[in-house]
Amino acid sequence: MRNTILTIFVSLAILCGILVYFIPQTGSYILLGIAIILTAIVLHDSFQKKHSLLRAFPLIARLRWFFEEERDKIQQYFIEDNLNGTPINREKRSIVYQRAKLEKETVPFGTQHNVYKKGYEFVKHSLFPKDHHNIEGERVVIGSDKCTQKYSSSIVNISAMSFGSLSKNAIKALNQGAQMGDFAHNTGEGGISPYHLTGGDLIFQVGTGYFGAGKSVNGKRMFDEDVFRENAIRPEVKMIEIKFSQGAKPGHGGILPAKKNTPEIAKIRSVEVGTQVDSPPGHSAFSNFDEMIVFIQKVRELSDGKPVGIKLCVGNNQEIEEMIIAFVKAGNYPDFIAVDGGEGGTGSAPMEFTNYIGSPLIEGLVFINKLLKEHQLKKHIKIIAAGKAVDAFDIVRYLALGADAIGMARSFMLSLGCIQARECNLDTCPVGVATQDSDLVKALVVEKKNIRVKNYHNRTVQAVKEMTAAMGLNSIAKISANHVFRRKTDEEVVSLEEIYYGK
Repeated sequence: MRNTILTIFVSLAILCGILVYFIPQTGSYILLGIAIILTAIVLHDSFQKKHSLLRAFPLIARLRWFFEEERDKIQQYFIEDNLNGTPINREKRSIVYQRAKLEKETVPFGTQHNVYKKGYEFVKHSLFPKDHHNIEGERVVIGSDKCTQKYSSSIVNISAMSFGSLSKNAIKALNQGAQMGDFAHNTGEGGISPYHLTGGDLIFQVGTGYFGAGKSVNGKRMFDEDVFRENAIRPEVKMIEIKFSQGAKPGHGGILPAKKNTPEIAKIRSVEVGTQVDSPPGHSAFSNFDEMIVFIQKVRELSDGKPVGIKLCVGNNQEIEEMIIAFVKAGNYPDFIAVDGGEGGTGSAPMEFTNYIGSPLIEGLVFINKLLKEHQLKKHIKIIAAGKAVDAFDIVRYLALGADAIGMARSFMLSLGCIQARECNLDTCPVGVATQDSDLVKALVVEKKNIRVKNYHNRTVQAVKEMTAAMGLNSIAKISANHVFRRKTDEEVVSLEEIYYGK
């Protein structure tokens, strides 16, 4: 095949040369130029020794690379249907876009879901629904008896996404949207940037790299009380979240690709410019549960009594139970536990960690909820659940299983205009959400997108209230596991209460 392709293009170049000789016009010269360029590429591909396919099929094999690079987009636009796209299907993406833009969000001609398929979930409504305008419970107070500055939180908040992972315009739009909608914005482990300080309430996340909460000592990231306190006492900071792990890569630590590590980000994180920044997999400030409890109390005091929580993806169940028992024995505990599911997303993670490590959210959430109830800590420790929640039913299901509030990341990215291009780790996000490329960042207009962030939040919370009213409840806080049902077999439907709590 290589010889055939070579013969074709060399012959084409010769024919174009003859054409120029007999018809010396502009068009002939253009054709000759194109033929010479293509022939040069064919010759180069034929004799290079790096790629076997390219050597065997010069020029033609380059189409494979093009289609491979554009595969996700081709699949999204031309192949997938409304329900089979991953990680977030078209139906759910559409509801985010519609709510963010305040467009019509009703659907015609009935559901596309197979309601008789095993695993299908739904809620049962009441013959005496309530008026959704009067539904209560859209806010929850977070803060135990150990905390002096309790926080009235929305039941839906922006989950952790760092400046660095996201662009400055994306962070500004999220933060301003949070201010407009009166909900909270988690900083992610990358620290507090100027773009987080535009008016929205903040959940200040302290990760294993202690960005914004520590410094480098002999090449290691260490917690520093003065650096932490400077950020923690800011009026915008309402809660502190100590991150153990996230669902997308538990036990691994965060990754900021070198291409995204700009001088500005490097300054905020106190790291070297243009290098890949890997957060350690574990904390250096403590190494066991007793030390962790002391650290939680220290952080609480340094922040002048603000709620302090921990974020984790449930792993070893015995370890988690030992942690809860340690809280009981110490008589001290965090004010909230943010439970992340293994289905959680990130801009950059090893494939094995994303796919095969960490408990899915529902299993992790139920396990934590059971433990807190068993040890009489649920009244003190709130649960924030995060794991690919997008619409009101996702929220209702997690609330039913024990969550007090929901953290959402990718859905808020979609409200900014994310098209699920899945290029977050390449610094080539085409809509300016997950990139530091200045030209691409300009594509995201903060003054337009902040309103969409607010709209999506408000319309989704409103949808939760409407679902609650349809169930005959007058408060979101009354949603429980016996309100949500799952098809177990073709003939049997059971409540999540029966499945997970055995009642």
